[in-house]
Amino acid sequence: MNIKTSSRARRVINVLTLTALFLATSFSCVHYQARPITVQKSLADFEERRLDSPELGQFLIANHEVDSWPPEVWDLKSLTLVAFYFNPQLDTARAQWAVARAGRVTAAQIPNPVIGPKIGYNSTTPRDLITPWIPEVSLDIPIEVAGKRGLRISEARHLSDAARFNILAAAWQVRSNLRQALLDLSISLKKLSLLDEQIRIQKELVELMELRKAAGEVSGYELTQARLALETSQLDLIEAQKMVRQAKVNLASALGLSPEMLETAKISFDDLEKVATDISAGELRRQALTNRADILSSLSEYAAAEASLHLEIARQYPDITLGPSYQLDQTDNKWTIGLSFELPIFNQNRGPIAEAQARRREKAASFLELQATVISDLEKSIQNVRAAGQKVLLSDELLQHLEAQKAVASRKLQVGEISKYDFLNLNLELTATSLARLETLAEAQQATIELENILQSPLQIKDWIYTLDREAGEAHADHEAQSQTATAAAAKEKTKDKKP
Repeated sequence: MNIKTSSRARRVINVLTLTALFLATSFSCVHYQARPITVQKSLADFEERRLDSPELGQFLIANHEVDSWPPEVWDLKSLTLVAFYFNPQLDTARAQWAVARAGRVTAAQIPNPVIGPKIGYNSTTPRDLITPWIPEVSLDIPIEVAGKRGLRISEARHLSDAARFNILAAAWQVRSNLRQALLDLSISLKKLSLLDEQIRIQKELVELMELRKAAGEVSGYELTQARLALETSQLDLIEAQKMVRQAKVNLASALGLSPEMLETAKISFDDLEKVATDISAGELRRQALTNRADILSSLSEYAAAEASLHLEIARQYPDITLGPSYQLDQTDNKWTIGLSFELPIFNQNRGPIAEAQARRREKAASFLELQATVISDLEKSIQNVRAAGQKVLLSDELLQHLEAQKAVASRKLQVGEISKYDFLNLNLELTATSLARLETLAEAQQATIELENILQSPLQIKDWIYTLDREAGEAHADHEAQSQTATAAAAKEKTKDKKP
């Protein structure tokens, strides 16, 4: 009777223990949460994005970009943060970083012990004397040696750092695309305005030449050439109008907005009027090799490869499994303890070690290749920026000379010293020169964009030359503050979870 009572008590205790373990495990588990994606919801979210949305205002104010909301004028700096907020490219980079950060949690996990309940039955034991059942439970406790867990954590941390630097690379790509779109829109609008002026002058010239032809002062060939020039300008105007529309679409795409949201926005293009001429190659080389996100990411990947090699070397030493067990052998309490580990007889993990060594060499070679490519591209880009800046300077000098001639010609026209025909031809030459100067400015700005893309940061030059107003007081832009703002905005999680 006592034996049966104690047996029942033990069974009750075992059931309660297993129940407690099950409940504790259940309550500590992560539960699944559904986040379905639908085209209708995504489209509605996209169409609801606005430049004057309160959430965007909070984001810009938090980054100390605006004091009041919404701002009257949008410039490159503020629009960059708009792109950081809305552009989905950064969301992808952030999500990839989240995956890498989750890998650090996985690497830090301690192996769980394994419990193994068993039940035996002794068929030779008389049932009326004693229970024939023999319950047994074993516990396997893995023990890692040689610092494997710390090495896994180190590898995951370096991979997480590489993913974080990829966010900065994505942020710079977003900023670069935005600057390119702004440049295209600025050049297209200016070209459209100059072509309008050119066509107006050409129409007046054609009308004058028709009168002069009737008077026998010009030939029919000269009049035909003037008409052909007018038609060519009109075709150029149609192309410029198309480029303006395309540039607006590209700008909206770079911002992550629909084109309709930009219809009423007032945009400043002052940041696109600066041309650099004096550039220190050594300073920019150090800036590129210490600030580029892909170089920093490559260094983190190399460090992760080193940690991976160290981990594979540590795996030569087998982990230990401690295995205590308990058996209730027909009222006899029996305890045992075991120790097990892998015998490194047939292999000593040489294959994975060789693979890890090869991956480390591969990462080192990739880094050196990237570094050499950056240095080579940087030198070429610096020369392009210098040459383009000199062309802009020469174009400005020619344009100023023609502007001075126009002022003199205007006074002569008033006193009748020159004809309206000669004055219009001078204006036409001035407009053609302005269009040529606009092309050199676009070339210089394109070279600057390419140089900044190599640096992956705004160009920090003290000797900016403003090609329009040349105001010395505006020649020093706070590019360093802009770079810090862009980096902070790129790495910061958005204040609103807009997407599933």
